[in-house]
Amino acid sequence: MAVITPDPVPAVSRRRELGLSSARSLLLTVLGEHVLPVDEPVWTGTLVSALSLLGVAEKAARQALARTAAEGWLSSSRHGRLAQWRLSAAGRQLLTDGAQRIYSFGQGGPAWDGRWLIVLVSAPDLSSKTRHRIRTRLAWAGFGALSGGVWVSPDPRREAEASRILDELGLAGAGLSFVASFGGIGAQADIVAQAWDLRELERRYQEFIAAFGPLEPLGDKETLIAQTMLVHEWRRFPFIDPGLPRDLLPAGWPGAEAASLFRARHSRWQPAAARCWTLLAARQGP
Repeated sequence: MAVITPDPVPAVSRRRELGLSSARSLLLTVLGEHVLPVDEPVWTGTLVSALSLLGVAEKAARQALARTAAEGWLSSSRHGRLAQWRLSAAGRQLLTDGAQRIYSFGQGGPAWDGRWLIVLVSAPDLSSKTRHRIRTRLAWAGFGALSGGVWVSPDPRREAEASRILDELGLAGAGLSFVASFGGIGAQADIVAQAWDLRELERRYQEFIAAFGPLEPLGDKETLIAQTMLVHEWRRFPFIDPGLPRDLLPAGWPGAEAASLFRARHSRWQPAAARCWTLLAARQGP
C-alpha cells in the first residue's frame, strides 16, 4: 500500500516534529475530526498518511495505532495483508464526549450571580499519587486550588461533578461543600489570582490567535493540515480554562476572540478538509 509523501509541513504543525505533542495525541485528533463524523472503517495507510502530513514518522504513527487499539479505543480487521480500523463503542463515546466539549466550549454561559462553590477536601494521610489525581480531576472540572485543601468555583452547578469525582476517588467522606457570596474583606480578584494562573492561559490564547488568525491554506491538503491542527490546539483549552465569568476576568481577555476565531476557521475550512480526507481514504484501499 502506498503512503502519500507529504510536502514540507507548514509552520503551524512543524512543532510536532519537536516532540511537543505525541503521535497518539495527534491520532486522537484525527480520529475525532475525520473518522468519527463518517463512522466508517479506515485503512492503516490512510491514518499513517494523515499523520505523515502532520509531521509524524511512519514508525511513530503505527506505534500510536497499536497503543490506541491496546487501550480499547480501536478495533481492527484484516483484509489480506491490509488492515482496517474502526472506533470501538468506548472509543466512539470518548470522542463524541470530547467533540461536545470542544465545539461547545467558549460560547459563554449565564450571567454570574456572585455565588462561589467551595469544596473542602480533608484527608491528611493521602498518598502523593492520590493528591495528584485530586488536583488533576478537580482542575479539569474547572476548580481552582487555594491553600489547605480548599477548592473554589464560581459555578455552583459543578457541585454534583465535584461530588462524583470525590466518590470515584474513594473520598466521599473526606469532602465538604458550601455555596456562599464573597464578603467585605479583601478582593475577589485575589481569589482568582491564587486559584488560577490566568497569565499563562492568556499567553496560550494569544499564541493560538497569532498562529491561526493570519493562516490562509492554499489547497485542500494544506487545509486538512490547518484544520486538524486548529482542532488539536483548541481541544486543550476546555481542560485548562476554568470558564470564569466575565466579571472575574482581566480587561482585554482574549478567550472570546480565540473562541470566535476557532469557530470561524473551522467552518471555513471544513469543506476543503473533508474533500482531502475523502481522497486520502480512497487512495489507501486495496
